[in-house]
Amino acid sequence: MKTNIVRIGNSRGVRIPKPFLEESRLGEEVEIEVQGNQIVIRSPKRPRDGWKEAFRLMAERGDDRLLDAPLETQTTWDQDEWEW
Repeated sequence: MKTNIVRIGNSRGVRIPKPFLEESRLGEEVEIEVQGNQIVIRSPKRPRDGWKEAFRLMAERGDDRLLDAPLETQTTWDQDEWEW
């Protein structure tokens, strides 16, 4: 589909047809970047995307264990004051 770049104040914009928005599932917020001679618009990256799978793989490999060895002896504070 061809369209025109339109003036929006001092900027320019492109009207995105509703079917394109529905198919791409873009929301109100998007990321935009230039890749070579193209402008790419996509949903924003979620900071924790992929964490669930990464943690599952860590558990399978045994990489989710504590790094510090357990204490051999407890202090009196540990025995008398600490509460879970």
